Amino acid sequence: MRQCEIAGWGTDLPDRVVRFGDQTRYRIAEGRSQLDLLAAAAGQALDRAGLGPADIDCVIGAVAGDLQPIPCTAALVWERLAPRSQVAAFDVNSTCTSFITAVDVASRYLVDGEYQRVLIVSGDVGSRFLNPGQRESNELFSDAAAAVVLTAGADPERGVLTSLQQTWAEHAHDTEIRGGGSLVPPYAYSAERTADYEFDMDGRRALRNMVRVLPGFFEEFFDRLGSSVGLGLADVDLFVPHQASRALGLAMRRIGIPPEQYIDWVSDYGNMVSASVPFVLARCLDSGRVRRGDLVVLCGTAAGLTANALALRL
Repeated sequence: MRQCEIAGWGTDLPDRVVRFGDQTRYRIAEGRSQLDLLAAAAGQALDRAGLGPADIDCVIGAVAGDLQPIPCTAALVWERLAPRSQVAAFDVNSTCTSFITAVDVASRYLVDGEYQRVLIVSGDVGSRFLNPGQRESNELFSDAAAAVVLTAGADPERGVLTSLQQTWAEHAHDTEIRGGGSLVPPYAYSAERTADYEFDMDGRRALRNMVRVLPGFFEEFFDRLGSSVGLGLADVDLFVPHQASRALGLAMRRIGIPPEQYIDWVSDYGNMVSASVPFVLARCLDSGRVRRGDLVVLCGTAAGLTANALALRL
């Protein structure tokens, strides 16, 4: 058990609604930025926790698409919130599961006593990376942000029970944006190379590879959960999966998780990239779908190909 607890949470969702048939998506308006979304969610999380910027020891940016290559997104969010205060600020990036990775990292810092209060901010504006020619991805993504304040807990029964993250790098190119870094730098941009700077996904191949690796991954995860605290799938109050695509139900069936035990809001919100898991978690906390003492599993797959799962006692 890595003792910690969620002291506050917040979300931000753009007002602009786009519909593709029965699918609802949210897209950021011109004049607003990813930073606006992140800062709004972070402010809500601090308010709900009853904390001010001076109370935070560390800020972790957990996004898939950074605001800019340098400096880290966490520093830019903190510049917006409290530019004259000092804090440890850094980013983690496991693309769509970045929030899960951040909770894993933050819980270890909190247990070690390095920090007492950590702010985690996640959120992306995937709509600004989309290729209109790829209908599958163009109709899948929503823009959103979410944030939580994770604190060193006083209750020995609350915190991270176990976690697991694995990457199958042979599938690294199933989902990618090639341009903008040192391999395909900004100065190489041309009208002929536009596709390198847009989101590129082979959805069928990504789904096939994901479905192949997930059963073994979750078998190992539940082995860890059982050996560490003697719990299993039936003890989980709610699975909060990354809202990857309309194939979410297929993936969960392959793992053996029944529909009543997980949240599937893909039709209502789409894939919110790094915001998916914390957004769903925050809304479930708001509604009372989960509450103190419940066991939730944050999980998902991401580009890489990466699978991620973390068991958290609220």
